[in-house]
Amino acid sequence: MAELRHSASFGPRATSSPMKRDSDSSPLIPSAAADHHHLHPLPDDDDDEERDRHSLKDRYRPLQYLSSFFGDDPRVPNPLHSSRISLFCTLLLILVGLLSLFSIVNKLNAPYLCKKDGITLICPHVKESPSLWENPLSSTTSWKPCAERRDGVIEELPPENETNGYIFIHAEGGLNQQRIAICNAVAVAKIMNATLILPVLKQDQIWKDQTKFEDIFDVDHFIDYLKYDVRIVRDIPEWFTDKTELFSSIRRTVKNIPKYAPAQFYIDNVLPRIKEKKIMALKPFVDRLGYDNVPPEINKLRCRVNYHALKFLPDIEQMADSLASRMRNRTGSSNPYMALHLRFEKGMVGLSFCDFVGTREEKAKMAEYRQKEWPRRYKNGSHLWQLALQKRKEGRCPLEPGEVAVILRAMGYPKETQIYVASGQVYGGQNRMAPLRNMFPNLVTKEELATKEELDGFRKHVTSLAALDFLVCLKSDVFVMTHGGNFAKLIIGARRYMGHRLKSIKPDKGLMSKSFGDPYMGWATFVEDVVVTHQTRTGLPEETFPNYDLWENPLTPCMCKA
Repeated sequence: MAELRHSASFGPRATSSPMKRDSDSSPLIPSAAADHHHLHPLPDDDDDEERDRHSLKDRYRPLQYLSSFFGDDPRVPNPLHSSRISLFCTLLLILVGLLSLFSIVNKLNAPYLCKKDGITLICPHVKESPSLWENPLSSTTSWKPCAERRDGVIEELPPENETNGYIFIHAEGGLNQQRIAICNAVAVAKIMNATLILPVLKQDQIWKDQTKFEDIFDVDHFIDYLKYDVRIVRDIPEWFTDKTELFSSIRRTVKNIPKYAPAQFYIDNVLPRIKEKKIMALKPFVDRLGYDNVPPEINKLRCRVNYHALKFLPDIEQMADSLASRMRNRTGSSNPYMALHLRFEKGMVGLSFCDFVGTREEKAKMAEYRQKEWPRRYKNGSHLWQLALQKRKEGRCPLEPGEVAVILRAMGYPKETQIYVASGQVYGGQNRMAPLRNMFPNLVTKEELATKEELDGFRKHVTSLAALDFLVCLKSDVFVMTHGGNFAKLIIGARRYMGHRLKSIKPDKGLMSKSFGDPYMGWATFVEDVVVTHQTRTGLPEETFPNYDLWENPLTPCMCKA
């Protein structure tokens, strides 16, 4: 039998609440005696004698409690009295010693949180909570979305040829990174009163996808919904002849835009060049606009783009609706379902530089992979073990499938829970997935939920498949993320924007790493820690703060008090 544990413990646990101190004696007793003495004063000649008598009574007072046990009056001299007290104290010490020994032996032989029998995890049963599938109603009715287009309010936009010029961007990365770039492009165009050329979805080195904007999003709806905010055109103007050189020409490209740049940076540094050259490409354009250093209306515009203007094509929406419906009706009756974004692909495991349980061969192959992909960070590998320990302690490592299984069981989710998994190829394959799949057998992916023919139409664009995962997760009753990334934070942000009704669980990985590394933690204590800690990590309203992430927490200025 092997147990689910990491090899190191990360320090003692903090107690959850202070203990009250009990007092064995009451301050009222000496006070009453003093009052009695004051009411009945003694003659001066008898003070010493009376004081000695009181002292003698006080000396024997503790023995009165023992006399009830032994049946003797301590005021009557008894030669067996001392021996009986000694015997009682000896028996008491022996009892305390036996209890302590039992406690120590029990701790030394205590099972870990969940036993692992082959590839099966065996965890104790947890009673299902009544609020397992939804947030409290009182927490979901205080805010409402308010970034949608206001009917009847029309802002006068200048004609296309009277704006300050054109801006052009390549939206890089995966689907969700591209989505953020598009939202930022609209906002930057508004800041500079420029015309936005429909962004190009650039082929990413990892995703190897040639998807165009119109292959994923409804272009007509996008342009029409934003027509009172920003001027948007489908293509580069015909009068501009250097289309192929737009990104390669230094004269036509604005580079070195800092990350999370303020609105004023674009006005001071980019707008003059647009006015001069009329068309400018912005490169790179990932996270090139800040959150708390732009006007509130610009942040609201970014939410308007993200939650209202950017709509997937109808066939993607319909297929996602079908998959969500199948998840809820897999057992023949309507059931809630959970969506799990499991970030444990080979690339994520390698990039994390965390250490994971595995064979010596697996560790050697991962070391070769890291050295090849990230040679400057890998160096000679000698520093990585200490780095891995520190990252796990700080909760910066992806959760393994087995760890996810234990956390979900501790929260109270039963074996019958329907789980939709959005993930790439899991590192370690079926062996790594086995603990999660065995504990929650009703676990499926879109490939298991749909036929090959249904998905064939989406396979030509990797981004289309990612869009299906995005929508099925968005529609789920509970969404669980296991690591950071744009996919998870956009899902959590969208569910918050829709009213906080749907749970979005963000595990406290720092606390979980300490719990998994504590060899003396009992299952009941672990369950209590998990439940209490995650009561405030379910996508409930959160006030914004400096440098907050607008995509994960759009509460203000994109939402209003109901």
